[in-house]
Amino acid sequence: MIQENENFRDSIGTVNAEGKRAWVFPKKPSGKYYTRRTLVSYILLIFLFLAPFIKVNGNQFLLFNILERRFHIFGFPFWPQDFYLFVLSMIVGVVFLALFTVAFGRIFCGWICPQTIFMEMVFRRIEYWIEGDRGAQMRLDKQVWNGEKIRKRLLKWSIFLLVSFLIANIFLAYLIGGDVLLEYIKEGPASHPGTFIPLLVFTGVFYFVFAWFREQVCIIACPYGRLQGVLLDEKSIVVAYDYTRGEGENGRKKFRKNEDRKTTGYGDCIDCLQCVQVCPTGIDIRNGTQLECVNCTACIDACDHIMEKVGFPTGLIRYTNEENIRTKAPFRVTLRMKGYAAVLFILVGILTGLLLMRNEVETTLLRLPGQLYHREEGNIISNVYTYKAVNKTTSTLDSISFRLLSGGGEVKPVSGEYFTIPKQGFAEGTLFIRVPLSRLDGEKTKLKLGLFRNGEQIETTKVSFQGPAHYR
Repeated sequence: MIQENENFRDSIGTVNAEGKRAWVFPKKPSGKYYTRRTLVSYILLIFLFLAPFIKVNGNQFLLFNILERRFHIFGFPFWPQDFYLFVLSMIVGVVFLALFTVAFGRIFCGWICPQTIFMEMVFRRIEYWIEGDRGAQMRLDKQVWNGEKIRKRLLKWSIFLLVSFLIANIFLAYLIGGDVLLEYIKEGPASHPGTFIPLLVFTGVFYFVFAWFREQVCIIACPYGRLQGVLLDEKSIVVAYDYTRGEGENGRKKFRKNEDRKTTGYGDCIDCLQCVQVCPTGIDIRNGTQLECVNCTACIDACDHIMEKVGFPTGLIRYTNEENIRTKAPFRVTLRMKGYAAVLFILVGILTGLLLMRNEVETTLLRLPGQLYHREEGNIISNVYTYKAVNKTTSTLDSISFRLLSGGGEVKPVSGEYFTIPKQGFAEGTLFIRVPLSRLDGEKTKLKLGLFRNGEQIETTKVSFQGPAHYR
């Protein structure tokens, strides 16, 4: 069974008993899961590097321009007026992640998280190439600073810095736009010091994370790991050690050829420590589910390899849940999973409906502050408004005009009857609305206006029209 000594839960694997940093030197993994994870990681890396330069209907596939408050999600543009949609989409993402964690544990961290992908598939691979595997890295770390160590460390740090600079540029492309980034590169850093300096700062941050802080991001900084204690239960699928099979009646024991371990009461775990040596966060998976475990499957591949060598069945460490290990019960959808799924279904339905109803042109009219109504000849009441028409499309819209759809009056723009709205931009101006006194309902009357392009209505908006309190 899982060891009764729970002292390992009082500390983390990257800090030793003296409170100092305990550097983790994981053994280079290999196996079917690592091969699959490598393929997934490279696909995601290609997507990450190409997404800022992919266009959908003229919109960048993914854009998070915080300064200009412009966001593109899968090619859909979100303006400040659409912020509620952006927030709702983020809530959908959070609920999906919660549902995924309840059902499948921290699999997101091991297979999809950018931190894990860059750390394990880019930076650690550079280390393996320059410094060698676990044993060679540990010897190099203890080695005095001679020519070999200086050469290898400088080469590694230099490549780390270049990769961090590349990642910072891609990160910048998501913030300001891929086309803008390419234009800035052509013009040179001297032309844009306000952008280049933050770029160097982000380069330093990425270098710090991947060269020094490393797996501690997952253990200390990332809040998602803390959610495991709330979201996981004994029915969640996680990377787990089958302690009933591995420990047997008498615990673990080193492997002896031709030994009948069932007769002696020992489990299938031969205490080879390969699962510990290959772990990128420095834990022992045999202690049970832990906060530090990112479900990277490296221990599964290492254990399966050893089991095959000694002739034992594979799967001593595998994707399973606590209930299956204890009772052999198959995975089943729980009430909690159904609840999260129902909430997710409702939110996705609401978001889809709002996206389908969203107009590509949005107009806002506001009465000019401090201005009262004006009575003209023939018992005509006029109000003055400012308007702002936002064009969310990638095409310029011309021949735009306002028409009054209710109230029996007319609209008189100050700058002319027609105006143009630039692509992914806005037009603003001033207009007068004139309505006969007899058509008013009182001090305030709700009027409906239409925005037309070449005679076709493309938007509808409402305004409050002010008139005399008593006119009859």
